[in-house]
Amino acid sequence: MSERFAAPAQDTIPLRVLSPGEVEGWRATLSGFELAQIDAHGFSGKLGEVRILFDAKGRVASGVVGFGTPKDRARQQYPLGGVAARLPAGTYALSEGIAGADLENAALAWLLSAYRFTRYKDASAQGARLVAPEGLDAARLEAEAAAVALTSDLVNTPANEMGPEALEYAALDLAERFAAPVSVIRGADLLARDLPMIHTVGRAAAQEPRLIDFSWGDPSHPRVTLVGKGVCFDTGGLNLKPGSSMGLMKKDMGGAATVLGLAQLIMGLKLPVRLRVLIPAVENSVSGPSFRPGDVLRARNGLTVEINNTDAEGRLILADALALACEEKPEILVSMATLTGAARVALGPDVPPFFTDDEAVATDLAGASVRRWDPLWRLPFWNPYEEMIEPDIADLDNAPKGGFAGAITAALFLRRFTEGAGAYVHVDCYAWTPTAKPGRPKGGASQGARALFDMLSRRYAA
Repeated sequence: MSERFAAPAQDTIPLRVLSPGEVEGWRATLSGFELAQIDAHGFSGKLGEVRILFDAKGRVASGVVGFGTPKDRARQQYPLGGVAARLPAGTYALSEGIAGADLENAALAWLLSAYRFTRYKDASAQGARLVAPEGLDAARLEAEAAAVALTSDLVNTPANEMGPEALEYAALDLAERFAAPVSVIRGADLLARDLPMIHTVGRAAAQEPRLIDFSWGDPSHPRVTLVGKGVCFDTGGLNLKPGSSMGLMKKDMGGAATVLGLAQLIMGLKLPVRLRVLIPAVENSVSGPSFRPGDVLRARNGLTVEINNTDAEGRLILADALALACEEKPEILVSMATLTGAARVALGPDVPPFFTDDEAVATDLAGASVRRWDPLWRLPFWNPYEEMIEPDIADLDNAPKGGFAGAITAALFLRRFTEGAGAYVHVDCYAWTPTAKPGRPKGGASQGARALFDMLSRRYAA
């Protein structure tokens, strides 16, 4: 696969993009030979429609792509994301018909559509290559596509080969590429280092629970800390999930995978921040040491948590990591996690909710999600629901009864561990594309990382 643009070549094939209303005017410019080719197959400008024109010697000379109507385009995240798959192998250039944000969207979608997960099965590479359109930041687009691919690779890998140890190796590999010092706290050392809830959630698994911690960048730059939920497989613990709910639990480390993709983007494009990445990596398994419903745990910051469902484990490991992160008072603290089914019920698989109390950050992030075609939607830290996470015998309840506002109560739970951060943002991502869409293959998905990078880069531009 290739997530990079092609170098211009003598045989680069120009592609013209046309909406339905532009087709007749274009037809008037064609030679009789070209018009005969178009009439043989038809071309109406329908979204994603592709036609190739040949010269008199039978060589590919040019192509035309349908842009559809504004209504058609509004229904797709990447309206031209399926074009590359419909073209014969070759090097192409988007020559006419679109500009500005539409052109950038098409170029990014072309790169994203080249992704293939080939760890276990060969897949033919995308034969159609695109020359970077003039005026676009090609390096950034390539970096975004590479970050998405990293996240997708990690999420798509099943738990037998992407357990806590393998997730640690993935983080170590990334950190090493950018000379970022790493520390990893494993097993009983988590207790000695006052990270008890990470230990408790992961202690029943064959692979030890761990906290992965690396930093990068000038220590004098603004501190940005990313925390990613790394539950490499979630059985539900003693509150065992049914089989139908366990099938996709390899993706329960999607928050960690997305954070690693975002970290790669930040480091690769040299954003002037002091980055810290914290990933609590565990498997929520069932064995003798499993934690139990009714247990009361004490977190790193001293708060006590009553366990009313062992399947609400992600917020427990994040709590310790967030409390640790806040001890150095980051200017911006971000958590990313496949945290609640309630978020999916509210917004579906494509639109993760985000939470923050910082109005400036909220405005910037909402704008970034639109600019980068990386949808996010703000939900509130609704303070009147605080009482829903406060049980009788402990400070906090990890799984409030009643079923209402599950995404909000989970976010409120996490916020209790963020004292000291300048601004806190929580993203409840799904990390999965259930059905292939243009520019979005089925499987592991990066959600929110590109929007967060856009927000951070505008705030901390060099």
